Amino acid sequence: MLVSLLVNSAVLLLLGAVFYAAPSPRLSPHAVPFGVRVPPGRAEAPEVHRERRRYRALLLPATAVLTAVSLGLGALTDSALVGSVAALVLCGAAAVLWLRAHQALTRAKEEGGWYEELRQGIAMDTSLRTDPVRMPWLWVVPPLLVLAVSATAGAFAYPELPNTLWLPERSPSGTAYRAFATTFWSAFSLVLAQLAVTLTMVGTVAAVLRARADVDASRPRASAAEYRRRLALTARALLGVGALLNVMLLGLSAMMWTGNRSGALLAVVVGVPALLAVAGAVYPFLPMARAGAGAGEDEATGLVTRDDDRFWRAAGTLYVNADDPAVLVPKRVGLGWTVNLANRRFLAGCAVVLVLGAAAGVVLALG
Repeated sequence: MLVSLLVNSAVLLLLGAVFYAAPSPRLSPHAVPFGVRVPPGRAEAPEVHRERRRYRALLLPATAVLTAVSLGLGALTDSALVGSVAALVLCGAAAVLWLRAHQALTRAKEEGGWYEELRQGIAMDTSLRTDPVRMPWLWVVPPLLVLAVSATAGAFAYPELPNTLWLPERSPSGTAYRAFATTFWSAFSLVLAQLAVTLTMVGTVAAVLRARADVDASRPRASAAEYRRRLALTARALLGVGALLNVMLLGLSAMMWTGNRSGALLAVVVGVPALLAVAGAVYPFLPMARAGAGAGEDEATGLVTRDDDRFWRAAGTLYVNADDPAVLVPKRVGLGWTVNLANRRFLAGCAVVLVLGAAAGVVLALG
């Protein structure tokens, strides 16, 4: 019970820290505070600072209260469900506070006429088509190598497996183990998951390399150089994350094949690769990873990036533009990319994934 309480408290505090840092220009685009596009000269306006202070002033006590309530109720009920509910409530509270700040800045922008008498425009880096950032194929080798090791180990272990296999899963009372009849599909389920992870990461990298570039119209050369550097780092990081996830799945496969149910080993097998994967995913977006990109190479364009708030929904988190051919576009909330929910290619891909997922579910149920 003590371990479960500590884990729940750590998750809540980590969520609170992430939400607290989310409005920072280091974790979200500088000229899009709370998902609202503003001119670069207004990115540090008093209205922006005021909304950041209000958001954080309310988020901190909410995090503290929910953590305390989660600890108390968790100790009384001995249920891990309390921590999950508290985490969902904290996410909801952060979303409400973010929406409140988003609406306040939207009003301030409109009432203050922040874009009046400014020349709006867009900038593109055409060199990403003529001289694109290449797929780092050497970084595809590690996840494939782990996959090959898993498949080979599974082939040797399969003839000696017992009639029942056990896989860990989260339950209201903590980690539980679910029994599966030993078949090819159950024995190699995590190996197939490794294959899915590898293909997903390679496909994601390929899509990211062709995503719309994040180029600032007011400083196109420096922002294009910074974007190109971050793109190369992100491609390698995603493939590295894929390798770490495959290592985690290899460890879980080994525990399943050997019947090991050690809680400490499970924590190491899942926790260590997960922490390293998070660190790898975050690294390309850290300021030190982008330092020096394009410094001193810009000209004064006299432009500001076009105000495109009308295409963003849910406080700047969802992009919906049927006329935009881009599938991936730079995020407004957080760093990285998000999908164009109105893009036909994206919708067709979702349909294919749903069909394949349903077919895999039917095969596993019948197997």
